[in-house]
Amino acid sequence: MSTEPETTGDAEPGTPAAEPAPEEAAAAATPAAEGGEGGEGGEEAARLSAAEAELAAQRLERERIARRKAEKAAPIEAGAKLSGTAADLLAAVRAVESGAKPAATVFAEPEPPRRPAPEPVRRAQPGPAEAPVVAAPETVEAVRPVLAEGGAPAALAAPVAAVLGEGADDRLRADPWQLLRVAGVRPEQADGFARALLGAECGPGDERRGRALTVWLLEQAALAGHTALEMPTLTAALARQGVPDPDAAVQGSLAEGDALAFQDGLDEEPAAEEGEAGTEEERPVRVLVGLERYALAEESLADGLGRLINSVPKQDGSAGAWEKAAAAAGGSAGELIRAVAGHALVLHTGGAASLAEPAALVRAARGMGLRAWAAAHGPLGRDRFAALLEESTGVTTVAGLLAGAEGPGRDAEGALDLDLLVVLDAPQLDVESGALVAESLPDGARLVLAGDPGVLWSVGPGRVFADLLAARVCPQIASRRPDPGPLGELVSSIGVGELNQVEAPGKEVVIVPVRDAGEAVHRTVQLVADSVPRAIGVPPEDTQVITPGHGGAVGTRALNAALKERLNPGPGRFGGFDPGDRIAYSPAPGRTLTGRVVTADAEGLHLSCAGEDVVVPKERVEQSVRHGWALTAHQAAGGRWPAVVAVLPGDAAGALSRPWVYTAFGRAERHLSVVHGVEQALARAVAEVPAKPRTTRLTTLLAPQAPTEDR
Repeated sequence: MSTEPETTGDAEPGTPAAEPAPEEAAAAATPAAEGGEGGEGGEEAARLSAAEAELAAQRLERERIARRKAEKAAPIEAGAKLSGTAADLLAAVRAVESGAKPAATVFAEPEPPRRPAPEPVRRAQPGPAEAPVVAAPETVEAVRPVLAEGGAPAALAAPVAAVLGEGADDRLRADPWQLLRVAGVRPEQADGFARALLGAECGPGDERRGRALTVWLLEQAALAGHTALEMPTLTAALARQGVPDPDAAVQGSLAEGDALAFQDGLDEEPAAEEGEAGTEEERPVRVLVGLERYALAEESLADGLGRLINSVPKQDGSAGAWEKAAAAAGGSAGELIRAVAGHALVLHTGGAASLAEPAALVRAARGMGLRAWAAAHGPLGRDRFAALLEESTGVTTVAGLLAGAEGPGRDAEGALDLDLLVVLDAPQLDVESGALVAESLPDGARLVLAGDPGVLWSVGPGRVFADLLAARVCPQIASRRPDPGPLGELVSSIGVGELNQVEAPGKEVVIVPVRDAGEAVHRTVQLVADSVPRAIGVPPEDTQVITPGHGGAVGTRALNAALKERLNPGPGRFGGFDPGDRIAYSPAPGRTLTGRVVTADAEGLHLSCAGEDVVVPKERVEQSVRHGWALTAHQAAGGRWPAVVAVLPGDAAGALSRPWVYTAFGRAERHLSVVHGVEQALARAVAEVPAKPRTTRLTTLLAPQAPTEDR
């Protein structure tokens, strides 16, 4: 690795302005009393004729109505018309909805400390951050007085109505802690709302509070990747929230059907005490509690995979044809083809270069007449695999496949109309998408899950690929095809917990040391706009910046603001965006599409994402579209770029882990620049900080399946 020398030829990017107060949805407020302009009587009114007086009154009324409409439509700065708990409550909700603040704050890793610094952000836009809620207008209106009585902002009426449904006002009045079901609301805020409504009846031991907190904690756990929580972990978290009897709170939630409980057997055999050698001991179990949504998805996934494991694949192609294809492919590609010939479920592991092996499988299967398809996590992965196949048909995204927007479509029974499905980027599958894939396969079909086990796990709950590897219930083919060059050597060493220095004669890897946040931003902009294009020949549009988080002085928002100022300056006249802006569009949680802004009109913001035209309605822009010169590693997973600038600011040292470094560094195809401000923390993270454990049930649910030896 080489260290880039300091250069002073580039102009310092403009210093961003300090972050303004967050803008919030309009809250209900009593209009100010109208002044004496429209009052009856008075000398001036007496001099007007009746017609003139009527016209003047109508004009004043129209002006008053226009002011009221403008006040309701315009964003209100935090604290402008709300104060205390109401302002804090709305600010918290808006922060989570806009992505400015991570929602998982209980079971996720703590945020690294941030040095105070002005943080540029794209300008906030009016309009709801969530998709337009499907709630009857009368339900929304009925909720408003209840919120007002409890001191909560009226802007929460639509989300509350959408979450609680018909009769939301009665449900909220009967159980004020139902407010916790709205994304972004914290327990202390729900407690304040409940105290305002219930008065002396409100207390920390209220069974309604215990049930609501149980559900809230399970939702927070899901955001951190867990599909369930062990009972001691859940009761300890309830105790930290001030619940006096956590066990009773959990039991209340189970009785009301808000959560489900499971008993999973443990592998450990009980130790027999002396003199009891002949006594049959019960197998130890662990008690887990989870939300129905994820529990049923995980069980459905296990059932679907079990059906594949125990089924005989459809005999398309003779044994001789499969063996001939395997011999022609050779190496681990041949092993993969042989495994798929005899098994309906196969796992394939390897780095970026190993994609050639699933490509060889798909070509061989199509040569034998099978309807073979591949599905990648996102459009970038789809297009990369299509290039390997040298054809654009037969490759989709997982989301497009499941939605029916891409792929083979479904047969008369609703199953996918195919014989073989290869799912690429398999570590990005969460339990819900994994269950949908397994359920959608027809009888006799084959499924191959392929991916790099070293990358970050899915954004959604579960660790499907890792659990399947651990369960050892089907053939596992490990690629022996190494990623080439200095970048491949560096990433491979990170995967085994070592940060080795590699020879990079062509400046494939460059380390750029920085001292503080300001220098990190400046050097990042300089690399993207000047150094990498000049020295490596990769233009800015083919260079991706990756940083640990959205917030902070060197998060995605700060870096995107500086990069926009240098690469595509403009007033942001389309909801904070200009034509040519690079963007990251999230149509759903956990999915990120990169692209560019084309234009905007009454329909919304027009984007070009992976060659496809996308129109984002204006009310969805604030929530789902960000500038995309800089991404987080999770957003970048599944994609690769000719050049990557990985930014490691000093205040993000605590957020680094081996999977994060492996994922970020592994997105580079030709060149990697590391803006390095964490000193020895990078090597420690690679050597000592593995993936944070997730509590899941898939391995246990698959345990009854017969184990299969690795191949």
